[in-house]
Amino acid sequence: MLPRLLALQSAVPPHVIAQADAARYAGNLFAQVRDIARLLPVFENTGIRQRHSCVPIEWYLADHGWQDRTQLYIDNAVALLETVTERLLAEAALEPEDLDAIVTVSTTGIATPSLDALLMERMGLRRDIKRLPVFGLGCAGGVTGLARAAELAEVRPGCKVLFLVVELCALTFRKNDLSKSNIIATALFGDGAAGAILSTEGEGPAIGPAGEHTWPGSLDVMGWDMAEDGLKARFAASIPDLVARDFRPLLNEFLARDALETALELPHGGLEDSRAILRDYGNMSAATVLFVAERMKVRERRKRTLMTALGPGFSAAFLILDGSGAV
Repeated sequence: MLPRLLALQSAVPPHVIAQADAARYAGNLFAQVRDIARLLPVFENTGIRQRHSCVPIEWYLADHGWQDRTQLYIDNAVALLETVTERLLAEAALEPEDLDAIVTVSTTGIATPSLDALLMERMGLRRDIKRLPVFGLGCAGGVTGLARAAELAEVRPGCKVLFLVVELCALTFRKNDLSKSNIIATALFGDGAAGAILSTEGEGPAIGPAGEHTWPGSLDVMGWDMAEDGLKARFAASIPDLVARDFRPLLNEFLARDALETALELPHGGLEDSRAILRDYGNMSAATVLFVAERMKVRERRKRTLMTALGPGFSAAFLILDGSGAV
């Protein structure tokens, strides 16, 4: 009795920032950076056309501290998670009281009480709902978090597990940070939320095997540094080489270990949905992979789908959605 994906939904905040506007603002803000003329083309090279933000573009022109950023994070994150949850319940034809557990993933802000507790109070979820807030997985959180939610659903047959992820990456922008990592982050990241409902009872693709790999000695490759005014992005220049060298062998090992090497095919153009999400939403960290899955209509696919992501640690995450009916 494998857990199945009963519903999959997403939501974005209201402000839309065109990439051309972001590049123009960045050019003005980072004009004193010595290599800015060489760095600015990254805004176009990303392939991003627009992104969504929980604040208007003018917000980025002022200074903001931890208190301001944190309140914006909490208010907007909970509102987005409420929207996603309402859409999920509608798709699965469930009521709030039907939910037995909630797994919430986010790495772009801090909330204590955690986001799941705040959502529980806001939506009147059951007082005995099992809660698991997860922090620190970064971009890999959508895949790893979904695997954790599936494990919870599997050990409690019949229970309904709500899986939620929200990332407000844009709130981490720091206009006085002239580092290359900050400029790259400015060109890439957007805000978004997504979620799923899982259960061993119901219709939908099965959550199949999942796997992870964390590179040794890679703690400095990706993550956050804590600055006086907020979270500071950390990206090592070695990331592309690391992925190019090691990712395919790790993927092959995962597929072979789970006897899936002949079951999955990636035809030419197989990443078009991923590129389309990047184009229209930017990199929403952990939420991105669920946006891609939603665009691919994985709930309707009658085949196996491979979900992968990379995050701090430095880690790779893999998960199979199986709609083939073979399980």
